[in-house]
Amino acid sequence: MPGDTEQLAVVDGVGPGTAAAGSGAVEASKAHASSQPTTQSSAQVTKRLQSELMALMTSAQNDGVSAFPDGDNIFIWIGTIVGGAGTVYENLSYKLSLKFPVDYPFQPPTVKFETPCFHPNVDQYGNICLDILREKWSASYTVRTILLSIQSLLGEPNNESPLNGYAAHLWSNEEEYLKVLTKKYQEAVGTNK
Repeated sequence: MPGDTEQLAVVDGVGPGTAAAGSGAVEASKAHASSQPTTQSSAQVTKRLQSELMALMTSAQNDGVSAFPDGDNIFIWIGTIVGGAGTVYENLSYKLSLKFPVDYPFQPPTVKFETPCFHPNVDQYGNICLDILREKWSASYTVRTILLSIQSLLGEPNNESPLNGYAAHLWSNEEEYLKVLTKKYQEAVGTNK
């Protein structure tokens, strides 16, 4: 298109206008380019995920979180979280699915509880209300930081934005909450703890 050619010519300093106009166009062009989403090749995403997997496997920390690819697909993982000490979730083990987009780590993975989880910030489908999995996502987060954040959320829910109103209502009564949590967990995993 003629306008596109003119824009390129000005950006390259060859078209009409003064140097000041040309540099303004350069700045506008740079701003436009920086607002475009960055995509990585599948190989780069695979390399990042393999690196995170190695870090998880070689970590000496026993912090109650782990994750591995589900079969041969590096873009789909199964994670495990054990509830933190001193919380109503202590020693309860939950499976989660992590599905990584092709533009990871610039976009967050989709993370869901596969083991039903009674919690103010988890809905009946396993969806999690956690800001770092949405608007507060950063490319610096790793699988480990995601799982540790969810583990922390178990013991410290955000009752200001609950996905499960009943769990949010019960949260202030620890004894009653624990009773319902234990019953629902036993039903979900088929145990009589």
